Amino acid sequence: MTSLLLWVASDVSWICDVMLCFTVSSKRIKSLRNPNVKMSKSDVDQLSSILLTDSADTVREKVRKAVTDMNPRISYDCDERPGVSNLVDIASAFSGQSVDEVCEACRHFDTVAFKNYVSDIMIERLKPVSCEVTRLMADVQYLQTVITAGNDRATLIADDTYTHVRRRLGLL
Repeated sequence: MTSLLLWVASDVSWICDVMLCFTVSSKRIKSLRNPNVKMSKSDVDQLSSILLTDSADTVREKVRKAVTDMNPRISYDCDERPGVSNLVDIASAFSGQSVDEVCEACRHFDTVAFKNYVSDIMIERLKPVSCEVTRLMADVQYLQTVITAGNDRATLIADDTYTHVRRRLGLL
């Protein structure tokens, strides 16, 4: 089975010491609204995916509205219960527990309680990233410095490339 790795790099200069590394023993995390397709930030339905910048209330709302079935028990069966299985995969990724451990820990939960559990885990793990993004977005001077440095570096690379191409074409 393929492992999915969701990784937010830790670069002390701009994202503190935050490193989130989640593995899921499935090919993809699925859409919250249609568990037959992969989760995508470009999905038209904004409730289908969780973004790193989503507020706690937004994460809770999206997970609350995630597609599940009428069976109130928590179990893992991708074919028969794709929505619940997707939430189990997400809970597994964010908690570090195996799929079986998540199912065992949540065996007495109904679907509503399980969705609250998944939301709580996600909110807790995404909190450091969300706080850092909010802090950085408020620091306009820092953002301007980063943009300027990026522009300067891109200009150097482009100038070198342009000079190289001109030399190869015999224009220099």
